[in-house]
Amino acid sequence: MSELLSKERITAPPDYNRWRVAVASIAIHLCIGSVYAWSIFNPALTKIRGVVAPSGDDWTLGQVVWIFTVAIVFLGLAAALAGKWLEEVGPRKVGVLAACCWGGGYIIGSLGIYTHQLWLIYFGYGVIGGCGLGLGYVSPVSTLIRWFPDRRGMASGLAIMGFGGGAIIGAPIKAKLLEIFYRQPDFLGSVSQVDVVTSNGRRFADVQGDKIEVVIWGAQGVKDISTAGFEGVYVVNSGATGAAETFAVLGLMYLAVMLAAAFSYRIPAADWQPPTSAPVLHKKNNDMISSEDVLMTDALRTPQFYQLWLMLCLNVTAGIGVLGVAKTMITEIFGSSLPSVVDATFAATYVVMIGVFNMAGRFFWATTSDFIGRKTTYWCFFLIGIVLYVSIPITARQMTVNPSIIFLVYFYAATMIIFSMYGGAFATIPAYLADVFGTKHVGAIHGRLLTAWATAGVLGPLAITSLRQSSVSEAIRNLASSVDPAKFESKFGAPISQLELLVEQKTVTIANLLKIAPLDTVDPTSTIYNSTMYLMAGLLVIALISNALMRPVSPRYHSNWST
Repeated sequence: MSELLSKERITAPPDYNRWRVAVASIAIHLCIGSVYAWSIFNPALTKIRGVVAPSGDDWTLGQVVWIFTVAIVFLGLAAALAGKWLEEVGPRKVGVLAACCWGGGYIIGSLGIYTHQLWLIYFGYGVIGGCGLGLGYVSPVSTLIRWFPDRRGMASGLAIMGFGGGAIIGAPIKAKLLEIFYRQPDFLGSVSQVDVVTSNGRRFADVQGDKIEVVIWGAQGVKDISTAGFEGVYVVNSGATGAAETFAVLGLMYLAVMLAAAFSYRIPAADWQPPTSAPVLHKKNNDMISSEDVLMTDALRTPQFYQLWLMLCLNVTAGIGVLGVAKTMITEIFGSSLPSVVDATFAATYVVMIGVFNMAGRFFWATTSDFIGRKTTYWCFFLIGIVLYVSIPITARQMTVNPSIIFLVYFYAATMIIFSMYGGAFATIPAYLADVFGTKHVGAIHGRLLTAWATAGVLGPLAITSLRQSSVSEAIRNLASSVDPAKFESKFGAPISQLELLVEQKTVTIANLLKIAPLDTVDPTSTIYNSTMYLMAGLLVIALISNALMRPVSPRYHSNWST
């Protein structure tokens, strides 16, 4: 097995078709890129016990989103360590290990869901799966840049294109599997038929003398595509969201596909030359293209490395937090105002379209950078991104005052452009590195640069969940202050003085407070992401300045400087 995976064994013959490596690379990235469809799992994972609605013991959205965050952190850490190792052992061995980690992480995660052990999901999907993400991410990048030295931008775009498109395939597969394995919990009857009491913030019903925890499902508040049934009272722990079974099936599927792709990897011989007669380099920013190579250790001493690191980190921070809650975000902003349009199917399709634009943007922007230059391409990312992020809160406020399909169309278009540039930045950064530091050590340097992704994987979800929760808490307090205390106690079975406890146990939400609020009360849900969008725009301003200050690397860092 060691010989089968060795670097010497995978050196390609002179007449080898380099596009076969591109196909294998895209296949692996399509598998690991399904991480971008993580938000499909959010509704199911936050209702493991309650199934139709969150129960007191269910995980919160903040806890679930952090699983995605841990996976991205370990992606960056694994990529940083794997870059140099990849140069030593070749892409096949790295790809096989990536398959085992990514597939195995899903399987361990399924066990954590089944036993309701959150730490096990963090360890399986987050740590083990995250390592698989990092290994699978770096294995094709430097390989394809070596196969396509005449098209650096296109090569890095091809290598990373599949990662952005993983959600296109992953989202509908995940949604369908959740639907297949979904089991409706036991239905006790309508609210008027069942005597429900509140104790320590939770709801209980008396069933044949036994006190059983229940959740109350309101049909208008459900956004999960799997949920079907009657509005009323359901028994906790009597159904299944299908998340555990879905994780297990996906783990086995990804393992098989990634192993087949990894064994298809080949590397060019030392004397191999591309079939094209002349390389195509971009016509602008030619002063940024170096014909010299810089060692990884020396690259870490240059200001250019940290400028690129900052640019990638801030750009990813601005996009990755939104990616983790995409399905939840669009339903919260537009679901109450346009319920007939923004339903569960629409939200799932939105996640798929994010994957489409993420993937298309990777190839489009990376290829475009071959002609307009990497630096100019990043100017586009940051300038356009700032304008779009600032405009989204304006749209949300207008949606609250005057609901219209036009605002939904604008939001949809704006976020799709943002995600195309988010993916484009990832796909263009290896070519930017190759321009600045040369191609010889770009794999190792790229791996180290991906620690920016790990950092952003923490900052992005932390920012969006913290700011969202702060906005939600403020909205609930404002709504509660406008509600008649008698109506509040009648609705929730507890006085308004226990508001914090009721919110903590998921008994009180914005949606059910609105049902007893005065008729002229405006639903604040559509504006709970406004502060997040302003923060993201601010981050891109800093990234814009870093890109503007980019200059060629000093000759003293070139690997042949001493000679």
